[in-house]
Amino acid sequence: MHQYTLLCLGDSYTIGEGVLLHKSFPYQVVQLLRKKGLNICAPEIIAKTGWTTNELSSAIEGYSFLPKYDFVSLLIGVNNQYRGSSVEEYKTEFENLLKQAISFAHGKKDHVAVLSIPDYSTTPFAKSLEREKISKEIDLYNSVNKAVSVQYKVKYIDITQATRKSENETSLLTQDELHPSEKLYQYWAQMIVDLFVNEVKNFKANLQ
Repeated sequence: MHQYTLLCLGDSYTIGEGVLLHKSFPYQVVQLLRKKGLNICAPEIIAKTGWTTNELSSAIEGYSFLPKYDFVSLLIGVNNQYRGSSVEEYKTEFENLLKQAISFAHGKKDHVAVLSIPDYSTTPFAKSLEREKISKEIDLYNSVNKAVSVQYKVKYIDITQATRKSENETSLLTQDELHPSEKLYQYWAQMIVDLFVNEVKNFKANLQ
């Protein structure tokens, strides 16, 4: 029986900074897929708090991957914005990362999911920062990663709007008042699973 694999590339949002590992969105995706009858391994995660696109690329270069993965997610860019990197630089580096993500999925573009960058401007962490400027820049970065995702015909998930609700709903954040809580990651995970539901259906059909 085929055992499915999930590779998740990113930063603090992918490792689930501030929550237990099994409450991060990659692990919740696996848990949901298992409930649907999919035989899937624990997620393989290449991510670290603070990483930019360039740092993720460097980590990928020194990592030993499987020959291919059934599903791949990519969520990166908030630290580029936070550090004031140019949008042009982000576009180039993000596009290279997306090409790698597609190759990790053995060229199956519909098995690759790009998640939009969360907007941290509404969190208590950002109360002393230029919130309007942050929000506009996040939108600009997301317009870039969405355009590249459309160009390469991968799946795209807008999680940004949901993160903006954290201003009035503290249960969506961890104790650091910046990173998403288990509750918000659960929402992301369900959106990812919903996008891959056809693959799950095909798997079940093959069992009959």
